[in-house]
Amino acid sequence: MLNLFQTALELGLISSITVLALYLSYSMLNVCDLSTDGAFTLGACVGAVVAIAGHPLLSIPAAMLAGVASGFVTALLQTKMGIDSLLAGIVVNTGLYSINIAVMGNSSLLNMNKTDTVFSGLKELLSGTPLAEQYKLIIALLAVLIICTLLILLLRTRLGLAIRATGNNLAMVRSSSINTSVITIIGLCVSNAFTGLSGCLLAQYNKSVNIDIGTGMLTIALASLLIGRMFFRKRGTAFGVLGAVLGACVFRVIYTLALRFNMPAYLLKLISSVIVIAAISGPYYQSKYAAECKRRLARQSLLEPLAQESGEGRNV
Repeated sequence: MLNLFQTALELGLISSITVLALYLSYSMLNVCDLSTDGAFTLGACVGAVVAIAGHPLLSIPAAMLAGVASGFVTALLQTKMGIDSLLAGIVVNTGLYSINIAVMGNSSLLNMNKTDTVFSGLKELLSGTPLAEQYKLIIALLAVLIICTLLILLLRTRLGLAIRATGNNLAMVRSSSINTSVITIIGLCVSNAFTGLSGCLLAQYNKSVNIDIGTGMLTIALASLLIGRMFFRKRGTAFGVLGAVLGACVFRVIYTLALRFNMPAYLLKLISSVIVIAAISGPYYQSKYAAECKRRLARQSLLEPLAQESGEGRNV
């Protein structure tokens, strides 16, 4: 059971990088990027091909650059060609399917069992030490810490403030002579770079990559992001980033428990949908419950003076 929990934590940390990408594009920039599945697969394919060529360390920047290219195309369709953001994401995601197969050499599957990866490299470095069996967790944790730090620092710069302002009030930013098109392009490039990195790490973690590795990743990331919001609501960007990571880990643990109960594989997508519904409706019912409690307290505060007055009148 402990090994199962560790595996869930490792996968949750890897997928949390995609959740952080969605946090930047969806929560901060207010752009729903539907190309996440394709960008995730692109990062996995590019990272796998570069690692198979004998460059496991170079696979990470290569996958991130591939994600930047995907985000640039998506942003370009939105800002310069007048295509709606939802439609732009769908178009890019569809086109990336063919590109990903081409990257893998006209194949839908790449085997990396005999390939050196960043995980195997750290395993060799830690051999003979107490942390030798924790090499996967260490890689995932280091990647998440670096990305979280970079994202928090980015959001506190002038560029980060411009990204947040663009997502909050587009008209105000335009009136301030800020080029919102450039801000959108930069934001989507950065977020897709994170997505590509997440795909690269998952491919090397699994020692294989297939064309469907990113299928449903947008749903998982959205559910994780909404779960994270339930823990930290309206507490600043640092807590928002922490909530995104925590939400990804919680989602993966729930997913692993579902597998533990021998649930059929075809029901896992349904579980993801149910988790998304619960994550969205949870804060809604929570706010309704809080509002109802406030109404009851207000009624009691109004009725208590009346009850006291009526009691005094009876005594007289």
